[in-house]
Amino acid sequence: MKNILIPVLALLPLLIPATSHAADTDKLQADTAATNRLQPDLVMGKWRGLFTIKPGVEVPFHFQVERDGAVYLLNGNEKFAAGHFSIANDSLFIPFPLFENELALAYDGNLLSGVLRKQNLKGGTTLVKAQKGIADRFYETGSSPIKDISGTYDVEFGSAEGKKEKAVGIFQQKGHRVTATFLRVTGDSRFLEGTLEDNQLQLSSFIGSSPSYYKATVLPDGSLKGENVNARSSTPFTASLNPNAALPDAYSLTKLKEESNRIFQFSFPDANGNIISSSDNRFAGKPLIVTIGGTWCPNCMDEANFMGAWYEKNKNRGIEVVALQYERQTDTAYIKKAFDRFSKRYNIQYPLLVGGVADKQVVVASLPALQNFISFPTTVFIDKTGKVSKLHTGFSGPATGKYYEDFIKTFHEEADKLLQ
Repeated sequence: MKNILIPVLALLPLLIPATSHAADTDKLQADTAATNRLQPDLVMGKWRGLFTIKPGVEVPFHFQVERDGAVYLLNGNEKFAAGHFSIANDSLFIPFPLFENELALAYDGNLLSGVLRKQNLKGGTTLVKAQKGIADRFYETGSSPIKDISGTYDVEFGSAEGKKEKAVGIFQQKGHRVTATFLRVTGDSRFLEGTLEDNQLQLSSFIGSSPSYYKATVLPDGSLKGENVNARSSTPFTASLNPNAALPDAYSLTKLKEESNRIFQFSFPDANGNIISSSDNRFAGKPLIVTIGGTWCPNCMDEANFMGAWYEKNKNRGIEVVALQYERQTDTAYIKKAFDRFSKRYNIQYPLLVGGVADKQVVVASLPALQNFISFPTTVFIDKTGKVSKLHTGFSGPATGKYYEDFIKTFHEEADKLLQ
């Protein structure tokens, strides 16, 4: 019996219809693929990510994945909207449209690993990993802060060439948690978040471009000595407490040529190729505010967020706004895409014009009234006769607190004066 049974068992696969066997195999493979495929519910919640920007240097950040697919980058008090995530098999993709970057991440339990890269897959990548449910930004040792460093600081950044750049540091501390920003004449470093343990300070930020990382030692006299570290180099800085720390007057830095007679002229195309000029009838006899920036610039995003809302409330008062954009690419397809998403993001109802490529020398060459150009963004206030009343260099965003409030107050006063 035993000898008979073995041959019969051996023949069983051949006795099963081939179509039935193939169907069962396909079903098994489909069930296995479905089991391994990443499901949206698995990625909902708060994640702590770590970029490896160079060997031995990791920069943390937090992001929140919502049930509707939206992803938010969390820095200090800011919840910065990224794009909506997508899933392909076991991989999660988080786009950052304003910077044309994305996170491409493989899922394994509560862990993600992958890279930050350009959406067109060109250029280099930055390694990144993430774990779900970790609240601490930096790994904490439990050491108590040496002191409370809250306050305003005079800051000096160095460089490899020996140049010095003045800045203002703004720090707020609660326990070991620290939020901060550095304000330069060109703008601020936006929302930084980190920890102070013993005498060691670490701060980071990420909104979709390159991660920012600062570290410093709190010295016995309360001053700070540290560096801003990036993938290629590091910039040293020192900071000393000064409640009256301030930068040069932002209205005194960008100059007009004497021969311009303070007349500010421009003539550039919009995304559809329509030329809009300062001499157009739509601007005749009206005050005009011109912003000089770019869709790639974080401080310009803060300015657009303010200006878009302000113009919506004030456009019926007889004042105009135009944005001259200097971009990293100027081909028609790119400009249409970049202008469309920028306008939608910040509810911009005024014209965006293509000034040229994002280069300060190009700005000066394309705007004959300018003697110099220091920063994206720069804001030009023009009166009803077409003459410049003020020029403001840079932008102090919401992260700067009272400096942002001071800018808004002065902006409103100047706009009201132009309308008189």
